[in-house]
Amino acid sequence: MKSLPLHQLYKACVLKDLPFKTTRQLEPLAEIVGQNRAQEAVRFALAMPHGGYNVYAVGRNGLGKRTMMLRYLEHHVDTEQQSHDWCYVANFEEPRVPKLLQLPAGKGTQLKQDMEKLMARLVKVIPQTFDSDSFLERSEQLKNEYAKKQEDELEKVAAQAKRKKVRLTVSTPGGYRLVAMNGDEPHTAETFQALTEEQRDKFEDSINRLEKRLRQALRRIADWEQEYAENQQALNQETLESISGHQIDELEEKYKDLPDVVGYLEAVRTDLVENLDIFLEDNDEQAAIAYASLDKKMPRRYLINLLVHQKTNEVPVVVEDNPTYHNLFGYVENVTYKGTVFTDFSLIRPGSLHRANGGYLLMDAIKVLEQPFVWDGLKRALRSRALQINSLEREMTLSGTISIEPEAVPLDVKIVLFGDRETWLLLQEYDSEFAELFRVTADFENEMYRTDDSQLLYAKFIASLVVEKKLLHCTNKAVARIIEHSARMAEHQNRLSLHAADIANLLRESDFWARQAKARLITEVHVERALESARYRSSRIRDQFYDSIRDGSTLVTTTGSCVGQVNALSVLSTGGFEFGLSNRVTATCYYGDGGVMDIERDVKLGGNIHSKGVMILTSWLSSRFAVEDPMHLSASLTFEQNYGEVEGDSASLAELCALVSSLSGVPVRQDLAITGSVNQFGEVQPIGGVNEKVEGFYATCQMKGGLTGTQGVVVPATNVQNLMLDSEVVQAVRDGRFAVYAVSHVEEAIALLLGCPAGKADKKGRYPKQSVFGIIQQRLEKMREHERQEHAKYEHKDPSIH
Repeated sequence: MKSLPLHQLYKACVLKDLPFKTTRQLEPLAEIVGQNRAQEAVRFALAMPHGGYNVYAVGRNGLGKRTMMLRYLEHHVDTEQQSHDWCYVANFEEPRVPKLLQLPAGKGTQLKQDMEKLMARLVKVIPQTFDSDSFLERSEQLKNEYAKKQEDELEKVAAQAKRKKVRLTVSTPGGYRLVAMNGDEPHTAETFQALTEEQRDKFEDSINRLEKRLRQALRRIADWEQEYAENQQALNQETLESISGHQIDELEEKYKDLPDVVGYLEAVRTDLVENLDIFLEDNDEQAAIAYASLDKKMPRRYLINLLVHQKTNEVPVVVEDNPTYHNLFGYVENVTYKGTVFTDFSLIRPGSLHRANGGYLLMDAIKVLEQPFVWDGLKRALRSRALQINSLEREMTLSGTISIEPEAVPLDVKIVLFGDRETWLLLQEYDSEFAELFRVTADFENEMYRTDDSQLLYAKFIASLVVEKKLLHCTNKAVARIIEHSARMAEHQNRLSLHAADIANLLRESDFWARQAKARLITEVHVERALESARYRSSRIRDQFYDSIRDGSTLVTTTGSCVGQVNALSVLSTGGFEFGLSNRVTATCYYGDGGVMDIERDVKLGGNIHSKGVMILTSWLSSRFAVEDPMHLSASLTFEQNYGEVEGDSASLAELCALVSSLSGVPVRQDLAITGSVNQFGEVQPIGGVNEKVEGFYATCQMKGGLTGTQGVVVPATNVQNLMLDSEVVQAVRDGRFAVYAVSHVEEAIALLLGCPAGKADKKGRYPKQSVFGIIQQRLEKMREHERQEHAKYEHKDPSIH
């Protein structure tokens, strides 16, 4: 069997397919390369005006999901969409329910500044005006008019009483008494008792009449007092209107297109009259609370709490990296003043959903699900299309402090969640609302096809990374080497990896080595140096395994031949770094019932897939050699020097070759290693990690006395397309010191490893005597004949035996 030619071991990137000298000549890509399916899903979701069309971006980390979304939104967002400012203001009728104002972008800041200017003026002017001579004179005049009316009315009652020998006296503030007089002195109990009954009755009758008259007078005084208060209020209003009226009128004219703002300004106009004390008293409390809450010192009642302000009319795009409950939904702060917890509408703080309202919010699905109450809150907000600010303490009913209930903000936002497929599947399975709210799945590809056009596209993608990360530009040879490495990452000669993070890291490290060498461009030498450096940093565990092979602790043979012993290949992974190792698989056979004992499975070191592989090769053996008669040979299989769990079926071809060797007694070549999976019909199936396995055996051969020229690796023919071998291995094959063989059927592998043909059955099911299968067939037939003779002997001695 011929070994594979060089061009099948490594698909190089031909420079003529890259029509440029450096990436400086290339136009950087605005989009992420190779993600047309995901891009179409995103385009559809963002254009869909109905609710529930939020996006879940599926793909492993590093595929550029977030970068693609941000770039797409940057270039394709609908510029006709209006963004808004959102403000909370005091609700003078219901202080616990602050009012919400919606304003066009930029207007919120203007309104806040206008109100601050108005209040700053009023804080100065109101105390001056209400302390001025003209106001005090008019106020005094109203007071005097009221006092005179009160005095005159009481004087009339007092004069009437005097004529009846009764005096009107003031007993308490606002309280009056009528007292019977004995000359100039009031009657005492004794003197009043000394009067005749007629005199006493006369006094009592007079006092009763006077009391009715006094009550009438006091009612008139109360009416005048009310009138005085109304007149004083009207004076205050008139005075205040002269100070603030024209300014409020100007603001109403400025915001006439916004009825809610005009309504609020009218409410302020009315409320100012009723709350003049705020401006007239030197209120330390306002200053202390303003200081505690980092606000300006001004009447808090008339503050504008600018919750969200957009500087331009651009659609907001918000990335929330820490989606806690408060960060997402906002919260109400508290201020402690003189030992009391205080809050008001000016202490409402926005969350990411407020800032993204009218636009897009991007979050990591795992982080959202990790935070308590966030996922339920997010679904509730999306369902109701409204954003209610509830403190987490109230949600958990842990807080008894006074709180406020702000008006809900109308919510119009598209959510984009980034996550892996496992999380997506779990949400689909266990959350019935998920599919309703996230109707669009943007499925990100891991790989793209490798063609001449796609290689040029990939080069532009590299150019865009270089420009974005501010790195040195790459030569066409450096780009070719990166493309080849990308194919190696994709484990396919005709695919390219779309793992943008890995390519970006490679470019950064190549840029580092280029700058270290004082180069102006990144060349293939710097790329190779970066790859070698990354390999060296990650290979400590691999080198420990290699040391055990080198010093003989791990038993591996790379020369000669041996019955029932095969060099299988495995792949180990240590934190993202994978490497191949040679493992000795041995098989022994003995008289039995034809079963194959899998030692790994029996001691619970074999995984389910490995056990399945052994069962398949057992059934293959039975279909070949025990169709009509039972096999009287049993066998046992094991991975030697294996102290951990074995999983996967990629060693089942090696195990089968070891079994066949043990059954036939034909030795296996030890200078060859083999990998591959087998089905029940003896077809060789593809496996993973083929590059690492070939390179692992190549390294093993070098450590065990060097290359002899006969050594090599047998791989499934279906894995040839996955070969992107290390340059050192390719060079060894070029020099004829190493070889890679491809097999598609068990018989080919047996012929290659055992050095003689497996054999093909004739019409009677007989194999050639000198073939491997022929030798096994003859051995089994001898055993069956021996079994029949033994059985006949016992039958002759005891006819009852059947």
